[in-house]
Amino acid sequence: MNSDNDLQIAGDLLEVPHLLQPPREHPATVAEFAGLARAIAADRAQWAGLVRYDATTRWYHRLRTGPGYEVWLLSWLPGQGSGRHDHGRSCGVLTVLAGTLTEHTRRGGHALAPGAQRVFAPGYVHEVVNDTLEPAVSLHIYHPGLTEMPMLPPSRLRAAGAAPAAPFCEARPATA
Repeated sequence: MNSDNDLQIAGDLLEVPHLLQPPREHPATVAEFAGLARAIAADRAQWAGLVRYDATTRWYHRLRTGPGYEVWLLSWLPGQGSGRHDHGRSCGVLTVLAGTLTEHTRRGGHALAPGAQRVFAPGYVHEVVNDTLEPAVSLHIYHPGLTEMPMLPPSRLRAAGAAPAAPFCEARPATA
């Protein structure tokens, strides 16, 4: 049995700094957008003091923008929901920061606890609801920035989850 692997052959890449790619200032791939969401989630000081709760509607705050993308912070009191919708031509990453949210798709409901992420392509139809007794907070990244969020009646549910997954939702530079 051959015990050679890439590290044994090439050595530790961290020992060869000139081979490492420098980190990008702004994400450009689905994995980098998901990583940005995880980094923001881990840095509570960056978002916790901004959160507000509104008894009449979901509260939201644009946390940051970059070339072709937006990062939004949302709060959800018990019973608040998004309504069934898609995100137009935008791809997205949804990350739960606090509390529990339920995502409803054609395939059913799925509880999303803190740290849970959903990555979606254009055309993905879902509804997000706080159906617990505790408030929740979520982070949403859209590329390109969210310009439309068509609301859909429950009877018009398209094939949620049937849209191509993350590999087909490539980040591209924004066009003028």
